[in-house]
Amino acid sequence: MTRNTAAILVYFLSCIFTLITSIYANDNSRTLTFAEAADMAAASSADLSYAYASQALSEKAWRWGLRSYFPRFSLSVSENDRLQQIGTDSFLKNYGINLDQLVWDGGRTRMSRNIERIELNLSSSKLDRMASDVAESGIAAYRGILSSRAILEIRRAALVVLEEQRRILKEEVNLGLALPVDLADADINLADAKLNIYSLQLDLTEMERQFAELLGLEALPVLTEKVDINRSITLPAAAAAAALAREKNPDLVEARFSITKKQTEVKYASNLWIPALRLAGNFGVSGERYPLTRYNWSLGINVEFSSPWFQNHAGGQAGWEPPYDRTAMIQNSFTPLPDPAAAIGKNQAKLALTLEQKKYNTTLEKIGRIASAAIEKCALAEQKRILALEAVALGAERCRIEEIRLNLGQITRLKLMETLIEQTQRDIAVIEAATALLETERELERLLDLRPGELETFASTAFADSAEAASQKRRNK
Repeated sequence: MTRNTAAILVYFLSCIFTLITSIYANDNSRTLTFAEAADMAAASSADLSYAYASQALSEKAWRWGLRSYFPRFSLSVSENDRLQQIGTDSFLKNYGINLDQLVWDGGRTRMSRNIERIELNLSSSKLDRMASDVAESGIAAYRGILSSRAILEIRRAALVVLEEQRRILKEEVNLGLALPVDLADADINLADAKLNIYSLQLDLTEMERQFAELLGLEALPVLTEKVDINRSITLPAAAAAAALAREKNPDLVEARFSITKKQTEVKYASNLWIPALRLAGNFGVSGERYPLTRYNWSLGINVEFSSPWFQNHAGGQAGWEPPYDRTAMIQNSFTPLPDPAAAIGKNQAKLALTLEQKKYNTTLEKIGRIASAAIEKCALAEQKRILALEAVALGAERCRIEEIRLNLGQITRLKLMETLIEQTQRDIAVIEAATALLETERELERLLDLRPGELETFASTAFADSAEAASQKRRNK
């Protein structure tokens, strides 16, 4: 009666568990791929959102810099009251509008804005790198969960087999066909297997929690990607990969922006001696009481020379104060040796440009070698996966032979259990090899600035282009 009650209770609990599992699956019917995980990780990053918002504000500030090309207006208001003990008191009021317009400065304003634009481009490039790193952390977490889940399933399946072998071994001990010490060793193996499963479950739970936090979710959706141990990789030719890396690698893109910036800085430093021309004008009304009846206006031009060795400001203006007065003024100010140390600024800019160009050339050569090495690394990872699969097949054949030997009485059941444990390690090694292949493939994609899964498309396109070029060359011959 007690046994039937226990069976009914177990069946009832299993039904409840199945129902809860189905409800949970319905609530989490959303699927998630590598690319979607990368996008969600980037979208949920607070630091990345702040960086994007800051970049947008900087872009807006740069657009407002167009104001430097337009006239500058200013309004002035003054009232000068004078009370005299001898003579007539005066209450002079003045209202004026002043205008200042840059005519020519040797292109320095334009180059200054170009430098700011390049700095924004550099900042944007670094922001893209930051987004790529955040997205890559999501992909790595996704990949780690897939690997751990696959290994957990292998260990669970192995535990079922070991428990069955332990049950048979116990019957053999009861019949006197095996030694009790073998049963004790089998219990130790089972305990180790269970401990590994519990440890892996704890690690997997923590990994899933961290992954959900990284994506900004309360619970993980269904992960559609799998660790496919039979999946082979399609690699592009080393020359095609190196060419794409030299064109699109983020490090080289950033280096090109830096070179362009240094070139603009050299040109800016070379044009500092060019004078700046500005037009100035003003219009004012004045008088002692309202309405103000007197007015005046003037126009002038200012020429500014600036260099480390001297500064000179010359200007002239002419105006009219109706009805009879004419005004004119010429002024000049000269400052010798304002900043002699700044004379090396141009040489410093040239030196910085030379350094950036050398760094770019070094990086360009290094990227080509890294791309070729990455292709070779992927090929080695693929070979490792194939060898791991072959080891599993050989291990399975060994297990079959060991079972035959057990039936013939040549080995003990404990020896068979140890062989099965070794086979479990080979199965896990296949998962690890397939995961390592995914990692090396993703490293190559990042080097080539490709999204997850785009390497195969690029390899197919590169192969088709190469075949077409070879066919065209044969036709030309």
